[in-house]
Amino acid sequence: YKANELGHSAMIINSGRTVNDNMGEHIATELVKKIIRASKNVLKSKVLILGATFKEDVSDIRNSKVADVVKGLNSYGVKTDVIDPHASSEEVFSEYGFRLIEKPAQKYDAIIVAVAHDQYRLLDEDYFKSLLAPRGIIYDLKGIFRGRINDITYMSL
Repeated sequence: YKANELGHSAMIINSGRTVNDNMGEHIATELVKKIIRASKNVLKSKVLILGATFKEDVSDIRNSKVADVVKGLNSYGVKTDVIDPHASSEEVFSEYGFRLIEKPAQKYDAIIVAVAHDQYRLLDEDYFKSLLAPRGIIYDLKGIFRGRINDITYMSL
């Protein structure tokens, strides 16, 4: 903003902002492609998202891109559940229009690990297997499970 105000072109900064602003839609699109390749019906798919806060181990939801991921998945007809022990469901609803769930409800077609909370880092492959439907997918946005998931389809940024 300030660069433009002073008459300077901030192309690199603006390009970075564009990438960040479109990341939620990118994540949703990549996951939907993977769901289709797993021979699942996108319109019947359910995804669990672990984390809604902006950063790990804090309650601040301001500037969280998780809402963009939810919006992107919902635009494809994918149903989403979001869980975050650090965030307030009322605050998330007020800010982004969806509520958090207390605990995972059923078998999911995919799980997105969106925030690297310490308690999520302690999870193991058996935990994910217990929540995933057959041919389930883990999309680890922070890469915290890279090299630790062997028997489940795994994606990371």
